[in-house]
Amino acid sequence: MLYRENGQFKTSYAADQQVFPIAQDRIFIGLLLAFAVAVVPFVAPEYLFRAVLIPFLILSLAALGLNILVGYCGQVSLGTGAFMAVGAYAAYNFQVRVEGMPVIASLLMGGMCATVVGVFFGIPSLRIKGLYLAVATLAAQFFVDWACLRLKWVTNDSASGSVSVAGLNVLGVPIESPVQKYLFCLGFLIVFGVLAKNLVRGHIGREWMAIRDMDVAAAVIGIRPVYAKLTAFAVSSFIVGVAGALWGFVHLGSWEPAAFNITRSFDLLFMVIIGGLGSIMGSFFGAAFIVVLPILLDNVPRMFGLSIDTALAEHLKVMIFGALIIFFLIKEPHGIARLWSTAKEKLRLWPFPH
Repeated sequence: MLYRENGQFKTSYAADQQVFPIAQDRIFIGLLLAFAVAVVPFVAPEYLFRAVLIPFLILSLAALGLNILVGYCGQVSLGTGAFMAVGAYAAYNFQVRVEGMPVIASLLMGGMCATVVGVFFGIPSLRIKGLYLAVATLAAQFFVDWACLRLKWVTNDSASGSVSVAGLNVLGVPIESPVQKYLFCLGFLIVFGVLAKNLVRGHIGREWMAIRDMDVAAAVIGIRPVYAKLTAFAVSSFIVGVAGALWGFVHLGSWEPAAFNITRSFDLLFMVIIGGLGSIMGSFFGAAFIVVLPILLDNVPRMFGLSIDTALAEHLKVMIFGALIIFFLIKEPHGIARLWSTAKEKLRLWPFPH
């Protein structure tokens, strides 16, 4: 009965089509955002910002972009780390080569450059799909890794391939402390989350889902596969590119190509699978799981007096990831987001058994 809908009448099209049609959901999201903006910055310790909250926000944004491509459009991609690298290095070049370039403009331009690269490597999706498309997008990962290591212009003639940024500020306000970085990333995540949610609910989102379910049938009813697939690659690459720029500028500060290697691509794919394919909420669940699990593996055994070295914890993480992926693919393909939806459905009738 926590989700009683009695008396919640829809008297207009706008009320019927709102993002959160149930009042309890709107209240919960409003309280959650208020807590994240007005409470967390004053009570969370610095370690929590650096190790959990900031990585969670940025990886949630990257998983959101990948979920649009894989979950909503059904186009498998293993080059997400490459698109993050393009966004990070492009934003870096805009920042250091253009005098007086605002940080936000650099981040968005990095996302635009990632869009161009993503659309280019998305062209094979017009002819191939499934495992073959995954291999084609994997080529983007190797190509971008090679470009970042061999093309000196990309790294501003850095001999080691490592670059760094400092002195970030937005409208004269410095982005230096963990709280400022947290709020900066939170603002990006809220804006892109709202845009993505409305985008997948619109006509273009329905085109993506039609292509995902059966591209031949979608073409028969008038949907253009070329337009649908390339727009999915474009939107996904843009969001992932901005997330990559935030990862380099805000979280790392200085980075090298290894920060966006193929392991990053697989981690993001795991987030989407575990969190929930085709679900905006699933992107947040998956990112939270990936960020929190290694910390739990490091700290929980110590709470019980057990000693686990770093190598064993890393192996356990990989084993747990693999087991959960197999579990969700077999038992619940829609991931944690589907379990959350099922729990809300149960709460609508609780405590009645029917």
